[in-house]
Amino acid sequence: MFEVVTGGAGFIGSHLVDALVSRGSRVTVIDSLASGKIANIGPHVKNGAVTFVKADLLDDGWQDAIRGAGRIWHLAADPDVRQSAVSPDSPVNNNILATFRVLEAMREHRVNEIAFTSTSTVYGEASVIPTPEEYAPMEPVSVYGASKLACEALISAYSHSFEMRAWNFRFANIIGARSGHGVITDFMQKLRSDPDQLEILGDGKQIKSYLLVKDCVDAMLFAVSHSRGPVNTFNIGSGDWIDVETIARIVEKGMNLRNVKHRFTGGERGWVGDVPRMQLSVEKIRKLGWKPAHGSGDSVELAVRALLDNQ
Repeated sequence: MFEVVTGGAGFIGSHLVDALVSRGSRVTVIDSLASGKIANIGPHVKNGAVTFVKADLLDDGWQDAIRGAGRIWHLAADPDVRQSAVSPDSPVNNNILATFRVLEAMREHRVNEIAFTSTSTVYGEASVIPTPEEYAPMEPVSVYGASKLACEALISAYSHSFEMRAWNFRFANIIGARSGHGVITDFMQKLRSDPDQLEILGDGKQIKSYLLVKDCVDAMLFAVSHSRGPVNTFNIGSGDWIDVETIARIVEKGMNLRNVKHRFTGGERGWVGDVPRMQLSVEKIRKLGWKPAHGSGDSVELAVRALLDNQ
């Protein structure tokens, strides 16, 4: 099968590319390398398993690369939730407008399947936890979350209007090797600068779900293989949660640091748009037959080890 991965040189995208190649798919990666790294997929490009197209989805010239594809895995996006409160134009352009351009290219070239990486932040501050896919009203508290919800709406409309099939994956916090941002890498960078003291945004009591990236990719592939509706929406997470200060302790242990003093910035939110409590219900995908191999705590420990081993 010929499959296209936008953002395929990035964190989650490159792990997805690994899995698709291992399954025998012919893969084209479209990536601007704004945050992705060609080294993440370098071996596949070198051996001819992956065709790499360096392009920004907001520009023209990449559209013909999807001709003949059986499925688009659309992962290219601005992934920075915190920065969306500072520069809201980036998620609007790189998430909403870029997704519209992907859908238009699919319509033109008759590519009928799209798998899209959305986010738990589309739910906002949900009053039902664990939060199921049918939760309403969906009121995002970050521009990033709003942009992803808008993308889901566009994908649904195109699927019903132009005989496409779609999968929307609402992720918990995905972590692991090749990650370039997030709480774990943030803590590591701070501790390398000052191993005696660690600044923790908010009060450190924020509790959220974390899932290892390989489990995430496994869930995506499983869902695409086992659901066939016009628009299929799934939460992907660990089914449990962990607090931020515990993550800090795991990072410190992994870095062989002891007696680190924690300095909290205060408040229940780490930043504007932060959701202090998040746990996704994964019962829908469990009923299909998939379950996470690791909980939040194990995922954090394994991610810390992988990031330290590859630093």
